[in-house]
Amino acid sequence: MDGIEQAIVPRESTHNDLNEFVSVQNPKSQIQSRIWQLYKDNYQPGLLKKVLAETVATFMLVFVTCAAAAISNSDNRRISQLGASIAGGLIVTVMIYSVGHISGAHMNPAVTIGFATFLRFPWKQVPFYALAQFTGAICAALTLRELLDPIERIGTTTPSGTDVKALAMEIVVTFNMMFITSAVATDAKAVGELAGLAVGSAVCITSIVAGPVSGGSMNPARTLGPAIASAEYKGLWVYFAGPVTGTLLGSWFYKIIQLSERKPIINPSISLKLRRLMTNNVQVDDNKEPAVSSAV
Repeated sequence: MDGIEQAIVPRESTHNDLNEFVSVQNPKSQIQSRIWQLYKDNYQPGLLKKVLAETVATFMLVFVTCAAAAISNSDNRRISQLGASIAGGLIVTVMIYSVGHISGAHMNPAVTIGFATFLRFPWKQVPFYALAQFTGAICAALTLRELLDPIERIGTTTPSGTDVKALAMEIVVTFNMMFITSAVATDAKAVGELAGLAVGSAVCITSIVAGPVSGGSMNPARTLGPAIASAEYKGLWVYFAGPVTGTLLGSWFYKIIQLSERKPIINPSISLKLRRLMTNNVQVDDNKEPAVSSAV
């Protein structure tokens, strides 16, 4: 037995030394394993699917809206400004119904920040969503640059007047869009099946109004992608500050309405008396109002 133990110990020590040697020689693999372990410990398993869904949805959003805008700007006889706005609203509707049940179909870093700030979206997922959205937008714009050549401006959104006017317009229209999104997509009392149609219609309407002033972006990713593809960065800060401010205000204001809502609840004792009366086939006087109490 002693000989066997002496034979085993050197092998174990040699194996451990080999593992230590490998880990020292490959620090990158050790770092990657720690990052992956941290990811598994802190994020739910479906996050990768959500990120992929956001990437595809944002790609399609930017691809359609920027293609329509670029063609409209080059020749409005092929696609009018109204047609470009309608195309933007329709693609939003389509993508909400396609991936809304997977990732929520934000397609917009400002919307993700608004949800995280006031509507209980986990903050630790915000960087992943934003990275997916910007990646999808940039890839879509670069693809359009090759497909629409020789068109140089790939659906860029720039202020037609001063930056201040464009900023104010972006705040207002994004507030409107986020307010409607918060109402139909996060409130259990709303008709959830119509969320895609309502949000898509809001995007269409607001882009029609804001188009002549700011381009009606309402989305930092939708602006950054074409800006990189077209190498045009005029007033870029407007399309980060405006949409983020608008979504924060829109989600905050709707949250106030939800918190201030009061519903009457029938007093339990009154409810029990009514049940007994109905059981005994006794009619209740309709002219007499039951006592109610308000609850938060």
